[in-house]
Amino acid sequence: MRPIPAVTSRLDGAGAIVTGAGSGMGRATAILLARAGAKVAVTDVTLASAQAVADEILAEGLSAQAWSCDVSDPAAIQRVVEESAAAFGDLSIIVNNAGISANLPIDDDGYEAQWDRHLSILLTAQQRMIRAALPYLRKAANPRIVNIASTEGLGATAGFSAYSAAKAGVIGLTRSLAVELGKSGITVNCICPGPVETGMTQGIPDEAKQVYAARRTALRRYGLPEEVAFMTASLCAPAAGFVTGAIIPVDGGLMARNA
Repeated sequence: MRPIPAVTSRLDGAGAIVTGAGSGMGRATAILLARAGAKVAVTDVTLASAQAVADEILAEGLSAQAWSCDVSDPAAIQRVVEESAAAFGDLSIIVNNAGISANLPIDDDGYEAQWDRHLSILLTAQQRMIRAALPYLRKAANPRIVNIASTEGLGATAGFSAYSAAKAGVIGLTRSLAVELGKSGITVNCICPGPVETGMTQGIPDEAKQVYAARRTALRRYGLPEEVAFMTASLCAPAAGFVTGAIIPVDGGLMARNA
């Protein structure tokens, strides 16, 4: 009988980039990766937000550095990849988490601008980050890419067509790159969060959240950023080496529920 090999969720020595890590799911992901032993590049469009999270990680005696990164800027992506890889001596993990969201009907005068902005930040930036990181990932022992999409890429809500289209694109990008990069041993997976307590949802009244969660989710509640981050961090583990091309809803049962 073949012996069961040792498996680990430890990330000791692995360099990781988390975009949009200044708050919410990105912050929680950066902290969990650092607690697993990774050296984390905490990136955010606002340096002060990234630095605050890096300071949280450093206060635990763990490894992190902060970078400002507007993911709509290709030069900023290239700079962060090169500088973090040099600082850590490794780049094994990319978590494409940065995001925006806006409700805008398709016949609104500002729709074209919103469409371009959503695709730039939510989809184009992810492939640019992956392309910039590929030379390093191909040399890594356990290379991992996790793209954050949304249940809006699996279903739809009126007024969010630009957002939904971009998130559906992330799902397609993930599947295609899982096939393309598999020969290099690089896993590419996708998390689809449902309703989660983040900055994007903080403006929704609590009563409205309760009604929505009770009507739409099996668990009858909004999720916490840490609950999404746990799944993301799990996909980054060496033990997750045979999981690729997976599209994983972390949604409290939203996609499973008919009524």
